[in-house]
Amino acid sequence: MKVRIRGFRCRRVLLLISTILIVLLLTSFLASLFDETDNKSSASSSISSKVAPVVNHPESEQDHQIQAPVQVPPVISSDENVLPKIPVKQSPVSESPSSLNVFKLGTPVTQDETQGGNPSNITVSKMRDKVREMMKFAWDGYAAYAWGSNELKPISKSGHLPSVLGNIPLGASLIDGLDTLYMMNLNKEFNAAVEWIENSLDFSQPSVVSVFEFNIRYLGGLLSAYTFARKPILLNKAVELAQRLLPAFETPSGIPMSLVNLKTGDKRNFIWASSRCSILSEFGTLHMEFKYLSELTGNPVYAEKVDNIRKILQEVDRPNGLFLNYMDPHTKSWCGNEAGLSALGDSFYEYLLKEWIRTGYRDKKALELYNSSLEAFQRVGLFRRSSRDNLLYVGNYKIGSVTNSMDHLACFVEPSNKILVDSRSGDTMLFYLNANQSISSWSPSRNVQHLVDSHL
Repeated sequence: MKVRIRGFRCRRVLLLISTILIVLLLTSFLASLFDETDNKSSASSSISSKVAPVVNHPESEQDHQIQAPVQVPPVISSDENVLPKIPVKQSPVSESPSSLNVFKLGTPVTQDETQGGNPSNITVSKMRDKVREMMKFAWDGYAAYAWGSNELKPISKSGHLPSVLGNIPLGASLIDGLDTLYMMNLNKEFNAAVEWIENSLDFSQPSVVSVFEFNIRYLGGLLSAYTFARKPILLNKAVELAQRLLPAFETPSGIPMSLVNLKTGDKRNFIWASSRCSILSEFGTLHMEFKYLSELTGNPVYAEKVDNIRKILQEVDRPNGLFLNYMDPHTKSWCGNEAGLSALGDSFYEYLLKEWIRTGYRDKKALELYNSSLEAFQRVGLFRRSSRDNLLYVGNYKIGSVTNSMDHLACFVEPSNKILVDSRSGDTMLFYLNANQSISSWSPSRNVQHLVDSHL
């Protein structure tokens, strides 16, 4: 009995030992199996990582598939986006410069080149040809889609009649571009335009137009083209137009109204103008064309009209030395209390300087009025500096204070002062030199004030 019990116990012990061994072996096997699976999974993941992810770092040392880096254009400063000032202190341009470098490099411009002819400077020649090409492109578009209309709408490829030029097509762009066509030797285009003027231009139509716009664009365009080409039709049309503008001057003071009906002579001012008054930048921007027309024709009536305007402006009381932007054509008194070198005043000051130059610097009164005006603007603080970047800008005078905004139309001040700098002396000359340097160095990337940035 005892022997059987012992045998049973031995078998149980052996079974237990066997079970333990089997469990250990099975555990070892399963462990090795899972390790292999993990390794395969890891390997598979590693393989996948070599294919799927795409990175855009060309300098990475990882074993990844590299996508070609995106080509980012170099950062170019705003100064490099415009044509360089001439002369340029660089080595001469090669005979076959690139299309880009031709505008960056060049030899100094000689005096002969600035007076016309064929430039020996390849940079000047290339620049001139490019401008001529651009003019030809613009003219061809106008001729194809808006011939005889006042303006071209380039997207819709149709003619456009802006309200200040009336509601009847009278070839504003055509006449406005005559002198440019002539100077660029675009003779075919110039002759076609003159033919249209002779056969189709009719100023006797009942169109209400801006006296100012028709003076600078039509009368100025016809007279400048006549000066170059000496074609009688151009002067004849200029005289016809001037006669149709004269009724606008029939006011108690002789200060013209802004609008006139070419057929009937009816006149009025803009309803939006301060107290329905006349605008300084309009009635003050007639002098050159009307004076020149009298010189060409021997008829003094045109010069008399603008000489009267000059006389009124010389004698009128100027608050703080300023010409205000509006004048009552009935009483010769100022309307409102605004002044400035921006819209409503700008071209009056331009014409003072231009008439001084046009007369061979003999119109000393024009120069005096220009100088005294800018000195008055200086006294009231029209030339201001921004608090953030200390940049100079030209504000607007309103009700005794100056605004922190600059109209883009005031940008003529800088080149005008450069022309005049030799006529100034002492502190005044130094002021304008400093002002020019500040204004000309302004960049859109450096805000002067928000309002300035939105305009410029």
